[in-house]
Amino acid sequence: MPPLDSKDKLFHKKSTLNCRGNILSLSTPQVMGILNLTPDSFYAGSRLSSTQEAVKRAEAMLAEGANILDIGGYSSRPGATDISEQEEIDRVVPAIEAIHAAFPEAILSIDTFRAKVAEAAVNAGASIINDISGGNLDEAMFETVAKLQVPYILMHMRGTPQTMTTLAKYEDVVLEVIDELQAQVAKLNQLGVKDIILDPGFGFAKTIEHNFELLRRLDELRILGLPILTGMSRKSMVYKALGIDQADALTGTIAVNTIALMHGADILRVHDVKETKQTVQLYTKTLL
Repeated sequence: MPPLDSKDKLFHKKSTLNCRGNILSLSTPQVMGILNLTPDSFYAGSRLSSTQEAVKRAEAMLAEGANILDIGGYSSRPGATDISEQEEIDRVVPAIEAIHAAFPEAILSIDTFRAKVAEAAVNAGASIINDISGGNLDEAMFETVAKLQVPYILMHMRGTPQTMTTLAKYEDVVLEVIDELQAQVAKLNQLGVKDIILDPGFGFAKTIEHNFELLRRLDELRILGLPILTGMSRKSMVYKALGIDQADALTGTIAVNTIALMHGADILRVHDVKETKQTVQLYTKTLL
């Protein structure tokens, strides 16, 4: 299937997100900056150790043009250490409160698979829930999203961060990801969730070969008629494929993000906001 650019009208796709009254347009691709309040996130350059550091990094990312800030307190890298729900809340809520106070117009996302963490974060100022488990690790998540009525990023993953590498087995990774996402979308629709964003879950229960197959056929996810988020920033599919260190993976990240834009990505979740905004600006010029 050839790539479908943003002018293609084959599939109607929702073009705005209601972030607690702040309407985010997806008419052009958006950039989500990553803020990790964890000591063990896979990319050392993204780790923040205090609320003060988080506010400073948020300020820098917003100045560079970030449209969304994604704040997480639980490392989801393969084999990551599990932490308690309360520890996760203690990591993210003070940072969200401080960032929201400093930048009240900023759109903040909470990166969590736990419903109680999500609700605490939204009460603190977040307006998007980004769930790596797609609702599979907390049975209360979907009802919580429906109650809060905030946009929900539905990511595809199998198992947990501790077990997912053993579950990367597919006959057709793209069709199976679509089927599994579609089943969850149906549940969310039944609960009245209005804004759903799809994330195919690069690196989550996927081999490097699966990741590139998903990237090559990303436009097939558009059949579900929902916005698409991709998160490939500095991941192993980039640096291992190139045989380089993770610290040197910015150029490769820009390359795969450009391909994602050409295949219909609406939101790019990244560590490097300035360079990604420049990529989006150049890409949009090809659509004029």
